[in-house]
Amino acid sequence: MSGTLYLVATPIGNLGDFSPRAAETLQSVDFIAAEDTRVSLKLLNRFGIKKSMVSYHEHNHVSAGQSILRRLLAGESCALVTDAGMPAVSDPGEDLVRACAENGVPVTVIPGCCAAVCALAASGLPTGRFTFEGFLAVNRKSRREHLQSLRGEERTMLFHEAPHKLRTTLDDLADAFGPERPVALCREMTKLHEEILRTTLGGAQEHYRENTPKGEYVLVVAGAKRPDPTSVTLEEGVDLVLKMREAGTRMKDAVRQVAEDTGLSRNELYHAAVGGRPE
Repeated sequence: MSGTLYLVATPIGNLGDFSPRAAETLQSVDFIAAEDTRVSLKLLNRFGIKKSMVSYHEHNHVSAGQSILRRLLAGESCALVTDAGMPAVSDPGEDLVRACAENGVPVTVIPGCCAAVCALAASGLPTGRFTFEGFLAVNRKSRREHLQSLRGEERTMLFHEAPHKLRTTLDDLADAFGPERPVALCREMTKLHEEILRTTLGGAQEHYRENTPKGEYVLVVAGAKRPDPTSVTLEEGVDLVLKMREAGTRMKDAVRQVAEDTGLSRNELYHAAVGGRPE
């Protein structure tokens, strides 16, 4: 009989958020797979847990994952932890969970902190429907294409961002969604210097022109408001299509997106965009 893989959420800043069940799980498993054993060792020491650890991170997840799977199939139990938050969500673990599912190895989740959900709850923006977008690509063209695909997204959007890339990301978000779009910038969640700035994308740009970004951020961006179809002319729709084309979106995809956003006819949009601006 195989062992069990436990996905154990770890604190995102405050070690006091580590649950008794999580501590008991780490104490009871045969070994721990950690994103960074040095970071996890501090957590184990805090709770008096002595357990053997192996490294499992984005650079070795293929070979390490196979080794962990073999041990699980041999009957050992393993707790997977990352430096902070829930394993397999914007952190290493997705491939290992899939391999366990394919090989009949039970997977159990030990819940805990999630920076994105904490930020969403505190943002003051709509929480009923949201989309988690994680970290944007470093490549600027890919990042802009990603954001262009979200221009009509009506759900609240969640992004992770590092301090050294925040200003560039805010510029790209403002270009894609407009400077008036509401945003909550949630910094250092659960940590000593936790801060939530509720403003607009333009306001955030101005704030961080004068203040140096510090700490890890979750950006909670309001979704697009569904436009009144009667308020958008065909010419305005064509302008939107052409702007998306300039950003690298395929004509077919741009027309489909604008038609969905505005209620304009897809065929009329396509022919007007291909043939030039309507009179």
